[in-house]
Formats: sequence, C-alpha cells, structure tokens
Amino acid sequence: MEAHTGDRLLTHGRTVGQHDRVAEIVEVLGDGGTPPYRVRFEDGHEHLIAPGPDSVVQHTTGRDPGPR
Repeated sequence: MEAHTGDRLLTHGRTVGQHDRVAEIVEVLGDGGTPPYRVRFEDGHEHLIAPGPDSVVQHTTGRDPGPR
C-alpha cells in the first residue's frame, strides 16, 4: 500500500451494520508512502493507523509528483 499526504483512506465496515469510514491522510510516517499514516476523520479527530486488507487508498488527482 502506498499513499501520499492528501489522499483518502477508505476502510470498509467488517461486520453487518458497520459503515465504511473515510479519512484524509495528513502525514505519511513510513518509507516510500508506506504505513503507518496519521489520518483525519470527517468528524475532525486524528488517529495513527496501519491499515489492513479492508482498507483502500483513494489517490487525489492533480498532486505534484515531485522531482524525477
């Protein structure tokens, strides 16, 4: 899994009735875009997370890829 600041992290609910959770990645703490990530949820709270297989990174468009 690779993510960048500004990407969204979607974590699917794991049980019936549990909703998907969406968070913005505000800091990447691993090397080369790998977890853990500091994320901000829609209600404003922040959490340090190492996402599991039930999570998907939604990359933002228009971000600067940096030097090549």
